[in-house]
Amino acid sequence: MAPTMETTDHLVPDSVTMGEKADITHDEVIHLTALTEEEKLLEKKLLRRIDSLIMPLVVLVYLLNYIDRNNYAAAKLQGLTEDLHLTDTQYHTGLSILFVAYILMQVPSNLLLNYMGRPSLYLGFFVVAWGLVSALTSQVKSYGAIVACRFLLGLAPFFAGVLFYLSKWYTKNELAFRMSIFYSGSLLSGAFGNLIAAGILSGLKGETRPWLYIIEGSVTVFVGLGICVLLPDFPETWKLLSPEMRRIARRRLAVDAAEADTDEQGGMSQLKGLKLAMTDIKTYVLAIAYMCITGAAGFQNFFPTLTKTLHYNNTISLLLVAPPYVFMVMYSLAHSWMSDKMGVRFWFFAYPIPITIVGFILFMTTSSFGPRYFSFFLMIFVFAQNGTLYSWIANALPRPPAKRAAAYAFINSIGNSASIWTPYTYLDAEAPQYYTAMGVCIALQVIGLLMGLFMYFNLRTLNKRQERLENEEVQLTEKELRRLQVTADLEGIDVAAARRLQKGFRFVV
Repeated sequence: MAPTMETTDHLVPDSVTMGEKADITHDEVIHLTALTEEEKLLEKKLLRRIDSLIMPLVVLVYLLNYIDRNNYAAAKLQGLTEDLHLTDTQYHTGLSILFVAYILMQVPSNLLLNYMGRPSLYLGFFVVAWGLVSALTSQVKSYGAIVACRFLLGLAPFFAGVLFYLSKWYTKNELAFRMSIFYSGSLLSGAFGNLIAAGILSGLKGETRPWLYIIEGSVTVFVGLGICVLLPDFPETWKLLSPEMRRIARRRLAVDAAEADTDEQGGMSQLKGLKLAMTDIKTYVLAIAYMCITGAAGFQNFFPTLTKTLHYNNTISLLLVAPPYVFMVMYSLAHSWMSDKMGVRFWFFAYPIPITIVGFILFMTTSSFGPRYFSFFLMIFVFAQNGTLYSWIANALPRPPAKRAAAYAFINSIGNSASIWTPYTYLDAEAPQYYTAMGVCIALQVIGLLMGLFMYFNLRTLNKRQERLENEEVQLTEKELRRLQVTADLEGIDVAAARRLQKGFRFVV
């Protein structure tokens, strides 16, 4: 949420009168509130302390979240479908039902998290809860029971909660790279989750599937209890910070908010923000693009099954999943860093698409170990697109804050909806090529590329409009004045302020 006038007023020196405050320009506020050199030294120390505690904890928990969600695929290799007498459709329903619950909980969960104001207890509770559900899944004996457990597992929307939580600690320029590090937890889970499953499978005798759930679920419960104790809530309540560092932590975020997207006369209602998000075509285009990425990445839910087509035993099949994920962890971090460094989004979103398409085709048309295993390293390039898209959303829907918040919730929900229906495209009857699934992945990537092209040309057009609005010597047309008037009316400011609000801003293309 953007600061209100009360929030920005305290950043202006006391010598400035109320009347003068109203006339201070946006750039002047930024200048007046810039951190001093001494404060910047403390800020670096603060950032190191935050990074050393918060980032390892959230990455660890995200890793466990994905392991507990994705051990369903590993359990299939260990006799899940045979033990529970599941048909193909029933197995796919058990896979997709998790995302039904996940989507339903997106917005309510973040509202509750914000209301409670105790991320350590809220997030810790859900970590313990999903760990218990995962452990108890070891005792299921029927189709209905496994579907119920998977649904309950989806009611812990950890990703959305951590997005909100990190925004309370990091500035706009710091958040993008931290998000890439945080997202690497899901990729690491693809590697370590299957390595753990392989270890359990090879180290235990008899029925190993229940132990897979018990061991992984118990570890999650233990870590969840640790989160309740170790994870700091917010800078102003973290007892390990000195009073001066708490002040710097609050002030630097206030400066960043004023710099990024401050509503000039008070905050905007969530209803108005939702209206703006739902009437902006970029919201829908980005939602479709995210859905395409999520759908094309659906093979991760079947990765052990796909590596099994290389004709090795279950343990080796699980071990073969790890190298592509480990490769992508390192590659995606470099990919996101370069995208931020160059200030480019479209090309970093687009170039992985033909690489993944070659991977899907290679998987369908080859059967020997070398080419087919290489296809996994090409297919997994779809995960490089995620970090780019997250950053693109933030810049393409930048203001007002209420609009961006509503757009994030909508895009995340639509994007994850692909995980509900794509599992049904992996048909056992089509093994080992899985023509339908691979064909759907290719089609989704093509659609995603079209969405990227639309964003590219649309944002270039909008940037040209921004240049025209900034030139005060240019006489605006009636249409441009009406557009500024709409912005002014919605944000409670005059037309001149609406024009000034957009000064210097450019969409990242």
